[in-house]
Amino acid sequence: MVPGATSGWGKTATYFADLVRKKSDGRINIKVYPSSQLLSGKQTSEFLMLRNGAIDFALASTINWSPQIKELNLTALPFLLAVEPDRYKAMDAIMAGKSGKMMVDAIEDKGVKIIGWAENGFRELTTSKGPIASPEDMKGLKIRVVGSPIFIETFRELGANPVNMNWSEATTGFQQGVVDGQENPTNGINIPLKIWDYHKNHSDWHYIIDPLLMGINPKVWESFSPEDQKLLIECAKEAEKYGKALSRIGMDDGKSLEYLQSINMVPEVTDPYGYMEKQGMMVTRLTPEQMQNFYKATQKVRDEWTKKIGPDLVKAAQDDMASARK
Repeated sequence: MVPGATSGWGKTATYFADLVRKKSDGRINIKVYPSSQLLSGKQTSEFLMLRNGAIDFALASTINWSPQIKELNLTALPFLLAVEPDRYKAMDAIMAGKSGKMMVDAIEDKGVKIIGWAENGFRELTTSKGPIASPEDMKGLKIRVVGSPIFIETFRELGANPVNMNWSEATTGFQQGVVDGQENPTNGINIPLKIWDYHKNHSDWHYIIDPLLMGINPKVWESFSPEDQKLLIECAKEAEKYGKALSRIGMDDGKSLEYLQSINMVPEVTDPYGYMEKQGMMVTRLTPEQMQNFYKATQKVRDEWTKKIGPDLVKAAQDDMASARK
């Protein structure tokens, strides 16, 4: 797992491991290694390490596996979900629909078993310069991005200067002013990191989402009895609900807060926008019209990457999202 233990991602992984230990009466013990401890700083090597057996389980971002599995770039198509009437319904429809199954099939064809989804959240922009409300505001900004080509192309298309930097090096880069900004989920990463120590501007643009995959090495999976396999899938489903609620609290219609209250797992921050403003951040929440301007500005990236990802998969996702509008 890439981020630290206090991130939403880290909490979701710990929640899963704790559930498995409890439901198996301590028979199945999964140790969580946060902060890229098993990855030697190279987060994009995670899929290969899991497939090759160096790692048993992973709660992994689609972003970090996308170099090996091109289909996982689907949710990184810029502003694809941002312009939907309800971005969360649209994402849930993809996960539960034909396009989600196509992504899972692509992973399993390459040698890793998937037992569930979770969520790191929509990736929002924070900067030491700004505010950012239009593509023109992006011109010349140095933005830290993951070393995935679609990220680099998206920011270049917006006129920014993307800087490929592993997360383990990012905070040093912020402190030293090597970059002007970064993009990450609000609840999952930016608030636990106290991003306001580095950046005073937050742009709520939802440009992509960061789904998380619960993956297992196939040989490890086969070593479990059918009963234990069922138990692991059940725990993954519970962890999915928890992880989604953590990433969405204060940003949806209130369902996430209700769920977290029902399991007595409410985090300290339940109003992320208000909390960031109290820390001195300027929060810019884009209107649908402003979002459309970014959508139009990145059309070329979506067109080019649709060919690479697979037009059939993108069409399936569009159909899944359309079903959520009904």
